[in-house]
Amino acid sequence: MKIGVSTYSLARAINAGEFDVLGAIQWIADNGGQHVEIVPIGYSLDENPALIDAIVEKAAEVGIEISNYAIGAKFIDLDEAGYRAEIERVKKHVDVANRLGVKRMRHDVASRPIPETGTARFEADFDTIVKASVEIADYANQYGIVTSIENHGFHVQATERVHRIIEAVNRPNFRHTIDIGNFLCADENSVSAVKKSMPYASMVHLKDFYVRPSYRNPGEGWFRSTSGNYLRGAVVGQGDIDMYEVIRIVKAAGYEGYVSIEFEGKEECKWGTKAALDNAIRIWNEV
Repeated sequence: MKIGVSTYSLARAINAGEFDVLGAIQWIADNGGQHVEIVPIGYSLDENPALIDAIVEKAAEVGIEISNYAIGAKFIDLDEAGYRAEIERVKKHVDVANRLGVKRMRHDVASRPIPETGTARFEADFDTIVKASVEIADYANQYGIVTSIENHGFHVQATERVHRIIEAVNRPNFRHTIDIGNFLCADENSVSAVKKSMPYASMVHLKDFYVRPSYRNPGEGWFRSTSGNYLRGAVVGQGDIDMYEVIRIVKAAGYEGYVSIEFEGKEECKWGTKAALDNAIRIWNEV
């Protein structure tokens, strides 16, 4: 098992010009990360092979691994031409992942605003999601890449929905990027959801949230879950998730893959990411 950082955690610093993705990789190595997860926010790789090669060289230079490549995608609400174009776009990102040398890649499949995330709508979208995921997993298989979906985007956020898709795709190289915090967006308990999800794990994202019930509006800076609870990003180990028990479950499952810090709190992102990484390493060693 190796604990590292998603460049998503540092996106605000990248977008502000404090450093580029290469500087982010240096920062991660300097602050104790054992790997970097590449999430192209604030930079683009699909038309930039020179930057892909520079990322590979930089990671080797600072002595950390590139663990995963994660992109957004949406296969629903498209006509046939749009659907085909989106699949081909994601395949090009699979090529990027191969050039990065990673063996894991997460792509999203669908998102909807909360009022449109009901069971009937999910069932109507299900076959489209599965069909696209099969094609991409089969394409990635030539490179030995495991593709995955994350519990993400409200519409495909609940545990059972993610697992249904994985089981229907039925490919050994199609798995689950388990985001322990995102379960709260679908009002699931992170401890029980992680326990159910570990058999499907490709990656684990450690993220934390502060949680307040729907009848206690805490004011600005919060967003709402599918049932209306209030959520706000927190440093790993400082929010309301039982981080000790979640990490104990991940360890008890025999998971030996990569664990990535995702920080999306209101604090300055470098401070929040460093505090989250330090807490994750400390808790991992304590449980």
